[in-house]
Amino acid sequence: MRRTRILTAVLALAAGLLAGTPPALAESTPRTTLAADTYTWKNARVDGGGFVPGIVFNRSEKNLAYARTDIGGAYRWVQATKSWTPLLDSVGWNEWGHTGVVSLASDSVDPDKVYAAVGTYTNGWDPTNGAVLRSSDRGASWQKADLPFKLGGNMPGRGMGERLAVDPNKNSVLYLGAPSGKGLWRSTDSGASWSQVTAFPNAGNYVQDATDTSGYASDNQGIVWVTFDESTGTRGSATGTVYVGVADKDNAVYRSTDGGATWSRLAGQPTGYLAHKGVLDAANGYLYLAYSDTGGPYDSGKGQLWRYATKNGTWTDISPVAEADTYYGFSGLTVDRQHPGTVMATAYSSWWPDTQIFRSTDSGGTWTKAWDYTSYPNRSDRYTMDVTSAPWLTFGANPSPPEQTPKLGWMTEALEIDPFDSARMMYGTGATIYGTENLTDWDSGARFTVKPMVQGLEETAVNDLASPPSGAPLLSALGDIGGFRHTDLTKVPSMMYTSPNLTSTTSLDYAETSPDTVVRVGDLDSGPHIGFSTDNGANWFAGSDPSGVTGGGTVAAAADGGRFVWSPAGTGVQYTTGFGTSWSASSGIPAGAVVESDRVDPKTFYGFKSGKFYVSSDGGATFTASAAANLPTGDSVRFKALPGTKGDVWLAGGASDGAYGLWHSTDGGGTFTKLPGVDQADTIGFGKAAAGSSYQTLYASAKIGGVRGIFRSTDRGASWTRVNDDAHQWGWTGAAITGDPRVYGRVYVATNGRGIIYGDTSDTGGGDGGGGTDPTPPPTGACAVTYKITNQWQGGFQADVSLTNTGSSAWTGWTLAWSFADAQKITQLWNADHTQSGAAVTAKNAGWNANVAPGSTAAFGFTGSWTGANTKPSVFELGDQPCTTS
Repeated sequence: MRRTRILTAVLALAAGLLAGTPPALAESTPRTTLAADTYTWKNARVDGGGFVPGIVFNRSEKNLAYARTDIGGAYRWVQATKSWTPLLDSVGWNEWGHTGVVSLASDSVDPDKVYAAVGTYTNGWDPTNGAVLRSSDRGASWQKADLPFKLGGNMPGRGMGERLAVDPNKNSVLYLGAPSGKGLWRSTDSGASWSQVTAFPNAGNYVQDATDTSGYASDNQGIVWVTFDESTGTRGSATGTVYVGVADKDNAVYRSTDGGATWSRLAGQPTGYLAHKGVLDAANGYLYLAYSDTGGPYDSGKGQLWRYATKNGTWTDISPVAEADTYYGFSGLTVDRQHPGTVMATAYSSWWPDTQIFRSTDSGGTWTKAWDYTSYPNRSDRYTMDVTSAPWLTFGANPSPPEQTPKLGWMTEALEIDPFDSARMMYGTGATIYGTENLTDWDSGARFTVKPMVQGLEETAVNDLASPPSGAPLLSALGDIGGFRHTDLTKVPSMMYTSPNLTSTTSLDYAETSPDTVVRVGDLDSGPHIGFSTDNGANWFAGSDPSGVTGGGTVAAAADGGRFVWSPAGTGVQYTTGFGTSWSASSGIPAGAVVESDRVDPKTFYGFKSGKFYVSSDGGATFTASAAANLPTGDSVRFKALPGTKGDVWLAGGASDGAYGLWHSTDGGGTFTKLPGVDQADTIGFGKAAAGSSYQTLYASAKIGGVRGIFRSTDRGASWTRVNDDAHQWGWTGAAITGDPRVYGRVYVATNGRGIIYGDTSDTGGGDGGGGTDPTPPPTGACAVTYKITNQWQGGFQADVSLTNTGSSAWTGWTLAWSFADAQKITQLWNADHTQSGAAVTAKNAGWNANVAPGSTAAFGFTGSWTGANTKPSVFELGDQPCTTS
């Protein structure tokens, strides 16, 4: 989310994708039975979590808007629910790069039509060329036109745009700006075919870093936006005047006045900067341009805003601050179509203390700011932030002025005023989409409210997943924002993991027989790279690093939680007893090995590196290479040990130029048997056994019978059921998978940019669905409640509630009731279901925490609002019986 962590994550993810995403293989004859099943797919809600570089409103239909992400596909706004719906989940494994969207265009002549230019990297990380997708049903289905070059949805400069544009007068004509020196391209048949505009004179020359040998930062950023002057055409005829932005600091803007037949550099234009955006106000005859000294989206040191008068060619510097006072570039740029003299822009690369948003109501003559200093370091804000729908956006921070939390944003390259509603604005950040519905209060001196407008848009990159047998049903390891403990998959968790706040979590594990013990490791600019929890991930404390650690790597917890083995980046494999206050080097295993634990024997750990499987029987102190042969020779391998059975290990992975598939060992890795019929497999996980089966259900992201998908087996891999379908593929799913040990058929799938996907089967024969039971009321005096306010701020607070069974018999469910004394309102509650009527609140167990043994405790928490006072409730009742309180 911060500049350094995102760039590191981008490169690391790209490297991982390169290793884990092979080219297509020749299909083998399957020896495995394939079946079909009907699954319902949803996201475990995080709401956002990644960079949104583009937001596009349709200019002719109210409430029709789209958003593009750099690695997570495209979305359409649903006004009825004020949420986003994903549009590119049908992108499959072999074309995973098409989940990166470099540009979007919505047709104002025919609003049913929408276009997406897709492709994630322009270098070798992405195995396929780019494409332009076209839809005539608002993204519900797509047709594809392949391009003869790559596109860079996750490359430097991706916040510039839009590179793809539909002629507003003749909508069969589209333009696309290409990177890598490929120039300007045009379609005259509504995106079905494309050809280069050979008359266009400049393919761009700006590169972020010419010394980068990977091709990531050294690629020419090319043609970066296209804008039509709709006043120079009539319906049915091509628009005469077209403006194009080029990544060339000396020649940034070109124009055609004859429908693209000839082009010329705009005379008198500023030099020394890149034009990130070009937005045309045809009503007043102004082209507004946002300039930066770099391509972004992370970096920039200087910038300017300019206005070009299209009728007389006059250039006017309308920068809201003097160039000498900028430490950022400008990018986000929008015009109020209801009041075209109103213009807004962002200082997209102002990381500290915050981004800045500027507003002018006189075509850039004068400006006001979203915030300003009173007396440094104190700030005066024109807005209030309300993140109760996604409270993790505070990042658990407590910064010193002038920094605030939550921040107004960073990487704010997308900024749009609703063309039909001057009061509504949306803008993208590195973590979410923020918006307001009372923007015009800015002009009256009142505060406007900024809230996340991101529900349904899930953009996290998932590195690891765990579903313990008790406690929270899901723990995640995520890129950029660390990860979450989900106690309710349908609700946004209150906070990501903290203490330590790892930027990207690379691996996590829990102790199989003591699942309250959890460990996670990951990347951090400075500080410890490992954290521990003794309450199932609800709270954390930092461990210490062995010497030389530079990154997270993989980590494994002993079955009983008494020791840990860690294979970090930067040094060799290490082991510790207790919680990592000191570490010792493991012997017999190479640095960089993937490590896992046996789920029964607390002294047994496993490792894999470069075709060799390693076993330790002394808690990780020494490892010995097993005699197992014919395993994958590369390092794109993931393996897990089965809970409940010592030495039962499953290994998935490989590459197209060698061994590739799924292997099973029943002797602790001494020998492995390759499963026939599994052509390729990249992940393996376990879930609740089917009815009548004594063996846990297997889940894999695999290719079986020539078909790529998410597969389930209830008979130890003898037969497989594909549980996803072609509409639900999510690109690359090779990082992690796990079933749920408490809900038959439920599977959690890691994606690289579409968040945590989970599926539930329509086949209920395998289990009870994980639902709760009707509560059995406890006897009088058999309960105790602790109510603790853990955090409080102006107008809001967070509280934890612990409910203890002090009786002699177990509960099979519980319902706790209380009343607030000061009209407090619950805004979000986790670990239970709740209702509130006036001051009265009722909290009822979730399905997984219904059973509470004598002496045991069920806990839940919530965030709420308050005014005036925030008195703690004094009376709690379980059923109709009072509890003792503290």
